[in-house]
Amino acid sequence: MTVLVRDFRPADAEGWVRVRRAALPYMITTPEQAVAALTGAPAARRYRMLVAEEDGEIIGTAQVGLAHDSPEPGSAFCDPYIHPDRTGRGAGTLLLRTAEEYLAMAGAATVYTWVPDTPGDRAFAAKHGYTPSRAAHFLHLDLANGSLPPRQEPPAGVELRTGADFADDPRPLFEADAETTADEPSDTPARFEDYEEWLADTWRAPGLDHHLTSVVVADGEVAAFSAARTDGAGRYGSAMTGTRRAHRGRGFAKLAKNDSLHRARAAGCTDAYTGNDAGNGPMLAINRWFGYDICATEVRHARRLG
Repeated sequence: MTVLVRDFRPADAEGWVRVRRAALPYMITTPEQAVAALTGAPAARRYRMLVAEEDGEIIGTAQVGLAHDSPEPGSAFCDPYIHPDRTGRGAGTLLLRTAEEYLAMAGAATVYTWVPDTPGDRAFAAKHGYTPSRAAHFLHLDLANGSLPPRQEPPAGVELRTGADFADDPRPLFEADAETTADEPSDTPARFEDYEEWLADTWRAPGLDHHLTSVVVADGEVAAFSAARTDGAGRYGSAMTGTRRAHRGRGFAKLAKNDSLHRARAAGCTDAYTGNDAGNGPMLAINRWFGYDICATEVRHARRLG
């Protein structure tokens, strides 16, 4: 049996999702998202999706590209995942080698990758020259059987809206997303500067549920938001929860996320997932308040090319 690596094709979407859901059950993934991620990627990202195939079966995937929105020039990413039942066949090594060769030709100097925090995965990363840095946690909340904090009434001068209320003009959400994303702990911080790119990449992305996305408006402007993704199979994921700098310390992130979670449960979602940098104490505390439990951890690794 021979393993080969090739570029993703739209017809691979179901196989891609099958692998990703098996390797990352706490990530919201759909075939539509997989296709849109490739076709809608900005040119500057030099984005590639690779699949590892064995006898016609997709057993591994990798997302590869330049971190074009990072202020650190030469940063790139490669995130390979193998189906847990198909490890030990060399697919991970082939995906990584193909990705590194491509990224080197694209001008990358440093490749970042997320590695599951298991002895085998960390040993694989070390064997290929990657060194660990920061960790991030995945968290799970049982929406079907767990309890949520009661809904909160917004204080005077504050109102709750949904993302759908901004359908005609989502720019205020773009500005809030850009500001909060820039403040996230990361080895490759991102700067959202292109509104049209954000519309294509984020706002119009399949899976982003505008009706379950909650927005806090204070003094007439967007103060905080909690963006939601769904997969149509009862799974809900927090895409991003953030508060603009001028409004921090007022409990708005809790207010937005609580509203979104209540909406999700009412819409039939049974499982909620989110992710946090291990050093993001404030957001981890908020998620513990909601009842989330850590279900997995990944460690960011990096390797200098050349």
